[in-house]
Amino acid sequence: MTEERTQRGKRIAIGSRPPANPQAEAWVRQGDGESLQKGDLFTARLTLDITPAMRARIKVSAFTQGTTVAELLRALLEREFPQSRSETSA
Repeated sequence: MTEERTQRGKRIAIGSRPPANPQAEAWVRQGDGESLQKGDLFTARLTLDITPAMRARIKVSAFTQGTTVAELLRALLEREFPQSRSETSA
């Protein structure tokens, strides 16, 4: 092992680079509290096979309404399948 070190040279430990702005780094690490709560609300994933043309229509519709595709589809599904009274009391 000593032969290997002499052939490769001396190893130098390099520490992590200090953050340029510690306050900015802390803000990034804390995350966005709103998005964490949103993630807790939507825990099931639904996958659908649709045509590229339908996908395009959905994306254009969401864009013109100023929303995301996910929000648009959640609202559509909520209108079509409203929460029943038994689900709200559980």
